[in-house]
Amino acid sequence: MDLTQLLAFTMQNQASDLHLSAGSPPIIRVSGSLKRVKAEPLNGDDIRTMLYSVMTENQRADFERNNDIDFAIALGEKARFRVNGFVTRLGTSAVFRTIPSVVPTMEELELPPVIRRFANLEKGMVLVTGPTGSGKSTTLAAILNHINIHQAKHILTIEDPVEFFHTSKKSLVSHREIGEDTQNFKSALKSALREDPDVILVGEMRDYETISLALTAAETGHLVFGTLHANSASKTVDRIIDVFPAGDKEMVRAMLSSSLQGVIAQSLLKRKDGAGRIGAFEILVGTNAVGNLIRENQIPQLYSMMQTGSRYGMVTMEDAIEALYEGNLIDKSEARRAIITSTDEEEDNRDDAYAAASVGGGQMGESGDSISPDADKKKDEGYSF
Repeated sequence: MDLTQLLAFTMQNQASDLHLSAGSPPIIRVSGSLKRVKAEPLNGDDIRTMLYSVMTENQRADFERNNDIDFAIALGEKARFRVNGFVTRLGTSAVFRTIPSVVPTMEELELPPVIRRFANLEKGMVLVTGPTGSGKSTTLAAILNHINIHQAKHILTIEDPVEFFHTSKKSLVSHREIGEDTQNFKSALKSALREDPDVILVGEMRDYETISLALTAAETGHLVFGTLHANSASKTVDRIIDVFPAGDKEMVRAMLSSSLQGVIAQSLLKRKDGAGRIGAFEILVGTNAVGNLIRENQIPQLYSMMQTGSRYGMVTMEDAIEALYEGNLIDKSEARRAIITSTDEEEDNRDDAYAAASVGGGQMGESGDSISPDADKKKDEGYSF
């Protein structure tokens, strides 16, 4: 089976991901649900051969040494894919994440207006958070695209791997890929401060050194965008602080209180009309009051601040989901599922009853129990190939 054909098939069906798993036929993810391709199961050797066909010699050696790898490939000029190859008990597997060839605009993504204000900032830190597959990279791409079109800035991206390629327009855009153009996020950020950037994108803030350097860059007059894996704005702030040793936490709270301009926590929900997915966005804006709460270690109160900060563009995830439901963009079961998924039980201890009350009462049915209900209801359904 030809990898190029599978990738083209993935694009034709507007799938976000292609899964190649040893012992299973190819599987694509469409609007959040997994769909099996009507084809013979693959074995690990087949998948390894496919992976090696799009790898460089260095990438092959890295994969054989570590048993997993991240990189990106292009399918002509039509699309790019972020690739993760890994080894399981059954053999080699891979996931190909579709990256659109055309960078989306804020209007196309229906981003909240406050995000445009984040794009127009001169300095500080803006974080985009959410689970894997929630569209963080796409939101950041739209923000950078807006800056690129409207402002004369030097935009420096540090990613692993580079996903969206931006052609320099009014701005100058420099892309650096970990492992290819620089050794790691730490060395790239140290170097960045001497490369005269106005805007820095840090693909993932995953460790103490990266976060510390990013905060320093934000404090020294740069506009820094970054991503984290967290399901809420308050948890994002907690995660930043928790990375630092106990003796440094007071210092980092002070740094974060003055440099944090905003947090966008997002999730993708299935549209009611079946036409793909739509984003739900929790927004925290770095006002003086928010900065005071962070400095004084009153992080749990950030949720209340978002509830009352609508005049600044703030919104909680629950209110964002409810607005999509009231706008007839998502159905009741998807709204309930999304609220439960986004709820942090440690903070709020909300449950099914809370979710039901938020979107009109009633008990949650089985359709809210699974992210991919089609996989259970239509086990024999497959996509023809």
